[in-house]
Amino acid sequence: MLGWTLIFLIVALIAGALGFTTVAGASFGIAKVLFFVFLVLMVISVVMHIVKGKSPL
Repeated sequence: MLGWTLIFLIVALIAGALGFTTVAGASFGIAKVLFFVFLVLMVISVVMHIVKGKSPL
């Protein structure tokens, strides 16, 4: 999921540099949503590992 976030971020940067503002805005919005979903899933995973008594790393 983090890979998709990076792909959409790169697309947004390239589209912004070329002047395609609507594509850049949409790609940046998707990248931002995917990043926050990734963060929430990571926090849930770390909490579950701690609850089970395992090391999160």
